Amino acid sequence: MAEPLTPEGRAARRAAVGELGDALRELVDAAVRTEVPDAELEAAAVAARELAARLRTAGRGLYDIARVDDPETGERWYSPVYGPGSPVAPPLVATDSPDGRATGRVTVGKPHEGPPGLVHGGVVATLLDHVLARALRAAGRGGLTATLTVRYRRPVHLGVPLLLSAEMGETVGRRTTAHARLVAEDSPEVVLAEAEGLFVALRAEQAADVFAATGRSVGAWTSRS
Repeated sequence: MAEPLTPEGRAARRAAVGELGDALRELVDAAVRTEVPDAELEAAAVAARELAARLRTAGRGLYDIARVDDPETGERWYSPVYGPGSPVAPPLVATDSPDGRATGRVTVGKPHEGPPGLVHGGVVATLLDHVLARALRAAGRGGLTATLTVRYRRPVHLGVPLLLSAEMGETVGRRTTAHARLVAEDSPEVVLAEAEGLFVALRAEQAADVFAATGRSVGAWTSRS
């Protein structure tokens, strides 16, 4: 396993990870929209496999946590929802506050299309789930999603700046509820989708078991007194 990074080293690597992530998201977008000749597709496939081999010369195991991550706060730089290094993340830019609120802004493109011209419903649910969980973690109520109920009010179009907001609800023991909604930035009065979630915080011993394969302490999803 690679040595832990210094704060300066982590900042530098995060910048490099984000730069590669940006480039790969451009590649994914180009790949799902291209209509180049077959020969060009074949040449691009060869180049992509060469790049993959280059990146695999030093890598992590399936359960290893990236050195740029912070598992105590829940920040994941390769998250498929918002990770700067993930080629499949939209990516969502999210913020939160200790009073149990979170917001997000995202523009979803062609790689996450469901019906023609519309965002896939599963992607909408994923975005809502993330801001719900983020609101809870900000208030010290880490947990895993137990139930997620999504109501799709209107079609969500590709290429439209979207805003998400979430607010923590009631807490009973290790269970906490939260509510979130999704709107278009230019029509915030029209709710496109909304969700209610129930999250259950793991006891410390449960977390140790669930995340044992990582070999790390993962505090963002545990109970906090």
